Amino acid sequence: MSRPGAALAVLLLLLCLPAAAFDPQPGAPHAAQGTVEVLFSPHDDAEAAMLRVLRGARHSVHVQAFLFTSRTLAAALIEARARGVQVEVLADREQTMRGENSQIPLLVEAGIPVALEVRYAAAHNKIMLVDAAQAGGAVITGSYNFTYSARMRNAENVVILRGNQPVLRAYLDNWNRHRAEAQPYAEAQSAN
Repeated sequence: MSRPGAALAVLLLLLCLPAAAFDPQPGAPHAAQGTVEVLFSPHDDAEAAMLRVLRGARHSVHVQAFLFTSRTLAAALIEARARGVQVEVLADREQTMRGENSQIPLLVEAGIPVALEVRYAAAHNKIMLVDAAQAGGAVITGSYNFTYSARMRNAENVVILRGNQPVLRAYLDNWNRHRAEAQPYAEAQSAN
């Protein structure tokens, strides 16, 4: 089939699909409240800002990571757990099993529950929820993978939202939805 013919065939196929196939449900709007801190690496020290939030954790830390190679952030999660903070991690299975410099095995060794996301082509979320059920909780999100490259080599962004309980709840609900579909680390590793 010629290139124009193939393009026409794809266009016709798309026109025949129901509109709902490309119309996901819109997210619920949330009122602006609390504070917003915006950082851009490598110019801003995004990792230092994340460490301040993690070191202030009192109840819980929920992490979703595509890549997690930062020794400093891993140490902060282990320290939080040692202080009695509930720490749980979700990570992309493929990136974790490649294993190059991944800190996930270290987190598991430290007794932090880790589950690997297997449902998606890429579990590309990059979030940390700190004290998500508390009024002073924080969402850390952005393009920033938890890696040295994100800190020093890449152009990345980090947004830290504090004091917006509906946003924290939405992120925690999403984290729990992903956790329900994820595979415990030990299971995923034995299947590898």
